[in-house]
Amino acid sequence: MLLPENIDPRSKEHSAWMEKFRKVKPVVLWPPESVLKNRSSARKSEITSGLDPYTGPWEEPQVAHLLRRTLFGLKKSELTYFKTLSMDAAVEAIVATSPLPSPPVNDYQNVDEGAIDPHVIFKQSWLEAPHGGDKEGYRVMSLKNWLIKNILKQETTIHQKMIFFWNNLLVTKVGELFIAKASYQYFKMLHTNALGNYKTLIRALTLDPAMLIFLNGVANNKTAPDENYGRELQELFCIGKGPGSQYTEDDVKAAARVLTGWTINWDPYTNPGTFTSRFDPGSHDTGKKQFSSFYGNKAINGKSGTNGMFELDEMLDMIFDNNETALYICRRIYSFFVYNDIDASTEQNVIVPLAEIFRSNNYDILPVLKALFKSEHFYDSQNFGVLIKSPADHLLGMWRCMNIQSLNPNDIQENYRVHSAILWNMASIGLEIGDPPNVAGWPAYYQAPQFDKAWITTDTITDRAATTDGLLYSGFWTPAGQVTINLLGFVAQLTAPSDPGALIRESANLLLGLALPDAAINTLKKTLLSGQALDSYWTQAWNMYAGNPGNTTYKQVVQTRLQSTFKQMLQMGEYHLM
Repeated sequence: MLLPENIDPRSKEHSAWMEKFRKVKPVVLWPPESVLKNRSSARKSEITSGLDPYTGPWEEPQVAHLLRRTLFGLKKSELTYFKTLSMDAAVEAIVATSPLPSPPVNDYQNVDEGAIDPHVIFKQSWLEAPHGGDKEGYRVMSLKNWLIKNILKQETTIHQKMIFFWNNLLVTKVGELFIAKASYQYFKMLHTNALGNYKTLIRALTLDPAMLIFLNGVANNKTAPDENYGRELQELFCIGKGPGSQYTEDDVKAAARVLTGWTINWDPYTNPGTFTSRFDPGSHDTGKKQFSSFYGNKAINGKSGTNGMFELDEMLDMIFDNNETALYICRRIYSFFVYNDIDASTEQNVIVPLAEIFRSNNYDILPVLKALFKSEHFYDSQNFGVLIKSPADHLLGMWRCMNIQSLNPNDIQENYRVHSAILWNMASIGLEIGDPPNVAGWPAYYQAPQFDKAWITTDTITDRAATTDGLLYSGFWTPAGQVTINLLGFVAQLTAPSDPGALIRESANLLLGLALPDAAINTLKKTLLSGQALDSYWTQAWNMYAGNPGNTTYKQVVQTRLQSTFKQMLQMGEYHLM
């Protein structure tokens, strides 16, 4: 039986279920304090560099840094390819768009005794079907599993990371909405606009059916203006709450009145088909909307009939004419991709010029990303390994890096079960994909001064270790069976698997966020050598296995040593950084 979809991942009931998913918790070799210490020590002083083009070495550390921040996990094939490119070419390649993956389908039929969709047959899309009633939870899970699959199968571009970024900034909640096809349309909208124009994205968000439902836009009318979206449009989506943010409560009320009349076109619970929004002139407030001096005392004169819909564009022009919008969004981009604590030097040397690039390019997103990822500031060594991996970067990144596969990867029902287990595993350590905890997103991305330190607690560090230990030994629990790492396959694709020092260093460079000092490499090497002094002790064992992989004795010798070594590596503080 799968974990029921309506269990809150923070509830006691969820915790009880999760205990069934795990083996006995391991002894953690490295306490959470070591993760936080490593993260803090990497930034030893204020960085004064800015957006001048980077002209330093373009070698493996710089390439890996770019890929870690823009992808989920780092694969050897990706690192190898990007090392052949110049820095300019690498950035241009990483910010390319990727096609929209095929839409989700009924991959849940009969995965348990209750999983029978009355409206959608097996392998058919549920996007055109009416609401599934008490079976809608399976579609919600199907959508979340689709999001996980898209990350695991992502092309080598920033596109999936940008969708995650925007979902955290422009929040709707899949589980709370509980209308899977509306949420699919929302994620499709994010995909379409993820690397496009931010003003276009905000307009699409404002009229997105999922957002209209989530923040009560459908209830916003002239007799009872609802302020939810008008507030979040300014506080969370455009202006922010920085020192220069001076919008007023009257601005919130005026924005709510501008937005009256926007609704969706049908009852999602009874009718099939695709959601669309529509404007109802009869529900629109046609009075004058006066904004404060923060917006230059802008007044939007009320318009009657269908002309009332154009007040939205007038208000968005007003918001985007305010300098705070560009500053706020550039701060959020910087804190997500570079470092979350923005000091005075970074504000002046990075954020302000980035905001100018944003405004001068009419709020196109790509010029901002390119300027940042090509800058000397981004490649300052003090910015390496200073972010703590989110649960998604931790688990999905490892899954990609080590090419972990389901038992039957072409079986969509098995993938449903495996991805569901991944979803709940991540939820247990703080991140349920598709469902940020509130409209502000995950606190790790905005809550000062804690920021990403929120990902690491005594409980979550132990759960992370349980996950990596399980993948190395007994397997990752799923309803479809135990999924394990093909550790021998991972090592075989390394440059020199028979050289213990090279094996450890290359593996660490792929999996860890900071380069290991020689002392740490030697400690891991001792484990791989089972305490022996000579490298040949490993070299001989590996070569015997590689020459006769069917020999179970040879295989067991190298497998056991690798498991002990990678267990130790994946519990290092550096593993939790990127």
